[in-house]
Amino acid sequence: MHLGFDLSWTHLEGRWRLPGSWSGVTFPDVRLYEEIALLAERGLIDFIFFGDGTGIPSTWQGSPDAAVKWGIGWPRQDMSPYIALMSRLTRHVGFGLTYSSTFMHPFYVARLLNSLDHVTGGRMAFNVITSTRRADAANYGFDELMDHDLRYERMEEFIAVCKALWDSVAPDAFVWDRETGIVADTAKVRPIDHVGRFFKVKGPLASVPSPQGRPVLIQAGASPRGIRASAQIADHVFAMSPGLERQTRHRAVLDQALADQGRNPQGVGILWDVVLIVAETEAEAKRRREQLLTVVPPEAVGAFLSHQIGYDLSKLPAQFTILGINEEITAGQASPVAFLNMTRHLDPQATMSREEFYDVLLRRTASYEETLAGSPAQIADYLEEVFEATGERGGFMIAHPPVTPRDLASVVDYLVPELQRRGRFRTAYGSRLLKDNLAD
Repeated sequence: MHLGFDLSWTHLEGRWRLPGSWSGVTFPDVRLYEEIALLAERGLIDFIFFGDGTGIPSTWQGSPDAAVKWGIGWPRQDMSPYIALMSRLTRHVGFGLTYSSTFMHPFYVARLLNSLDHVTGGRMAFNVITSTRRADAANYGFDELMDHDLRYERMEEFIAVCKALWDSVAPDAFVWDRETGIVADTAKVRPIDHVGRFFKVKGPLASVPSPQGRPVLIQAGASPRGIRASAQIADHVFAMSPGLERQTRHRAVLDQALADQGRNPQGVGILWDVVLIVAETEAEAKRRREQLLTVVPPEAVGAFLSHQIGYDLSKLPAQFTILGINEEITAGQASPVAFLNMTRHLDPQATMSREEFYDVLLRRTASYEETLAGSPAQIADYLEEVFEATGERGGFMIAHPPVTPRDLASVVDYLVPELQRRGRFRTAYGSRLLKDNLAD
């Protein structure tokens, strides 16, 4: 199985203040990330992943004040320069960078990722997303969120343009002949002349082809439309872990969508999101899990959840059903999948009060219910069960570590050796290229 470290939230939602987090330095000190890069490489981790958001959450009560006060979804940096620095300390671990196809332009992103693939020596992945957060949209001139299906159409065209640009200069185009002065073969450099619904791009990409040719493509659509998009564009899929039954169903639906696209389902892995605390003993892991309930102050819960789903939960009526609220979220072009994942253990048709809802969702905000806490053997048992049930293709994204760097070090020192003992994880990197390591 493959393992990634998801660093999207390591400094947010109160994690920065729990015992075991860094002391003496704070985000965005590059030393934090250099330390993680060395740790990940020591643990033979496939890649380090950075999700992103470009706006300060303001969905809750129409104001960013709560997010600013409690560190909800902000601050964030563009992690591309951090990746460049981390790559100089390592040789094998890969890096996943997120940009939104809803807001960005494909020429800029294709050029940037080409450059980063050169800097890292062929270790880049591109997590392409569609954006559902109003705070992000407002920074790019949008008054409203783009229609759900339209976002995916734009993303598919975005990736088509990127791929055409990455292919617009042949791998052997450059000759650099010192005697004649010829730099490149003109027959191997061609414009793409793309004219589509969303983009018009002449091309070619004015860059040297990168070590991988193009970055590994990751996509996380979970709706039926999102899964169709994944089947068309993704090398690997990033997905939530909503329970084994739904995970096996996701795998089956994705496999059918891949087959419909004429692609081999065996070649596309799912990287399941998993939050875990591994310790020498089960008792110690569970003791530390209890600390999660102190991470997010109750006053910050509404701001966090509203940002995640793109719906202002301060407007909840005194009594409501999950089903009714989900219909409003869908009508507003926000994220019904995120809301349903947060509330999947609740009866969608049962009437509940605001107070009951917030009490339940406080535990969800802290990832308390989702966090696996146990000994190395117990965590490995769970990972093996999911891995086998979902076709033994892909692996796990270790997401939202409760405490950084402690919980990442525990993965390397406790969990990785247990997986190696079972023959489930590499004992050495097989390649310098990320695409090859993820294909093993």
